Amino acid sequence: MKAVILAGGLGTRLRPFTEVIPKPLLPIGEKAVLEIQIEHFRNHGFDEIILATNYKSDYIEKFFGDGSRYGVSLTISKENVPLGTAGPLSLVKDILTEPFVVMNGDILTSLDWTKFHGFAQDQNSLLTIAIKKMITPFAFGDIFFTGDRVTGIKEKPDLVNYILAGIYVMQPGIFDLIPDNEYFGMDTLIKLMLKRNVPVSKYEMMEYWLDIGRVDDYKKAQEIYNNHQNEDG
Repeated sequence: MKAVILAGGLGTRLRPFTEVIPKPLLPIGEKAVLEIQIEHFRNHGFDEIILATNYKSDYIEKFFGDGSRYGVSLTISKENVPLGTAGPLSLVKDILTEPFVVMNGDILTSLDWTKFHGFAQDQNSLLTIAIKKMITPFAFGDIFFTGDRVTGIKEKPDLVNYILAGIYVMQPGIFDLIPDNEYFGMDTLIKLMLKRNVPVSKYEMMEYWLDIGRVDDYKKAQEIYNNHQNEDG
């Protein structure tokens, strides 16, 4: 099975860490982010991994080599100009001739890839997106009043949102919708599909999910990941 990890971001929100080290090589515990992702894929039967790179691509290529020490076949794809989050896929479409997974390079998760991939194959969709339920406690309540007199108070419920998790399963037919060598985001792709009434499926993931795109998130991830790393497998 094949997976693409989008590892070309500049990591501007993680400066100063990323001024020297590309974001996907930042350490979480004793391993780099990309190492954790690759090993998790391998544990679920993915044997061909493509790293879509841009910023400090040479660092990433020298770090991983051909992927043999991780038990996978690794391909490094380098974009010469920024292509967004969907555009880089056009550079490797010739080798993505079967259903494949795409994942943002700044995410850590214990998602069951086997289950997600299998679910997507049962859908009549070119694209299946993983979503994650996020609950934000609402710290304030509504106050009702007449003039200077309080007449009531109502506590508001927690805010519940379903977010795009930056994880996808795609069918090769998706390349009919992604332009070659052109900046093209996943959000643009999804909106285009919806506009054209092309089915998009969703998969609600229950496993832990960490976005380490900002400094505070990265620091928090160190502790959270250590508490959950045994879930991988």
